[in-house]
Amino acid sequence: MEEPLTSTARPLTDSVLTVRIIKSFPYRNVRNHVFPHVDLKNTTPKQLFDTIIDTINTTGALRPYRGVNYDTLKIYTHAHGSKTMNLVINMEHDDDWILDLEDNTKTLVDYGIANETELSIFNRAEYEKFKANPEEKW
Repeated sequence: MEEPLTSTARPLTDSVLTVRIIKSFPYRNVRNHVFPHVDLKNTTPKQLFDTIIDTINTTGALRPYRGVNYDTLKIYTHAHGSKTMNLVINMEHDDDWILDLEDNTKTLVDYGIANETELSIFNRAEYEKFKANPEEKW
């Protein structure tokens, strides 16, 4: 039996995800990093989170983003979906788009993540502070 395809005709075991690494919300310090060949069916949010942290800590171009205590993964936008007006992070859907890093029973597919989904990694306390007063300082 052939594996079902995602919305952009790629197998679930070979999907591309873009991760928005957010260093600062007020100053809009965001760096996109593409992760090709992600297995959405068998990867948990914690495994993806660990891969992202390892990439940040070992990729020279991401050196400026190493000083942040990242603790949260959230869906920024689904593939071919409408984007938020906020250029840093999607401040809606906190209840269902923030991934539970402690639940090892769910995989990325269980959260509705498909090929070309964009995710954000950030510090939750800084996000809550920015969300309470979304003032940009650039």
